[in-house]
Amino acid sequence: MIYKITVGPMECNCYIVACDETRESVIIDPGGDAEKIKAAIKKNSLTARSIVNTHGHGDHIGANGSFDLPIFIHRLDADFLTSPSKNLSAMFFFWISSPEAARLLEDGDTIEFGREKLSVIHTPGHTPGGICLKMGRDLFTGDTLFCGGIGRTDFPYGDEKMLMRSIKEKLLVLSDDAIIHPGHGPDSTIGEERQENPFL
Repeated sequence: MIYKITVGPMECNCYIVACDETRESVIIDPGGDAEKIKAAIKKNSLTARSIVNTHGHGDHIGANGSFDLPIFIHRLDADFLTSPSKNLSAMFFFWISSPEAARLLEDGDTIEFGREKLSVIHTPGHTPGGICLKMGRDLFTGDTLFCGGIGRTDFPYGDEKMLMRSIKEKLLVLSDDAIIHPGHGPDSTIGEERQENPFL
C-alpha cells in the first residue's frame, strides 16, 4: 500500500508505504504538514515504524521531528539533518534542524517493515547521500529523477556528472515497467523517462 501526500511550501511528495498484511509502514520524506501525515496513518489504521529520508534537504526533512520515530538517511547526508545551511532551509529562510539519524544507510541496505522491505540504491548527484528506494516495481526516487526532469545540481554539494551517472547506471538499468514515485510532481515509469525525458 502506497499513500502519497503532498506537503510543505515546496510541495514535496511524502509517501507512506505499508505492508498490507501487518499494516506496518515507513514514512518517506515527511517534508512538512505533520498533521496531514498523521491523519493518513490513523485513517488507514497503520503503524509507522521509521522515517526514511531520500536526502537531507529541508523540504524533505521538515517534519522529521514531529514523529517519535527513528530516522534513516544515507551516511553522506547525515549532517544535513542538523545543519540549516547544508539542508538549504537557511537559504529559504525557514531554518530546519531535524533530530539526528538513528541509522546511517549504505547502498544495498534493506529497510524491513512487516513482510515488506525497501532496498536502498545510492544515487549521488543532487546531494552526496541521495538515495532511491526500491520495492518490487515501485521506485521512490526522491530528487534524483522526476517525470520529465532530473534533480537540480546547482545547489551546494550538487554534482551534475555524478547525478547523470547515478541515473544511467542505477536507474535506467531497471525494467521499463518500474514505477517512479518522485520527490515532486507526478508518477512516471522508467520506460517513459528513457524515451521522453529531455535530460536523458
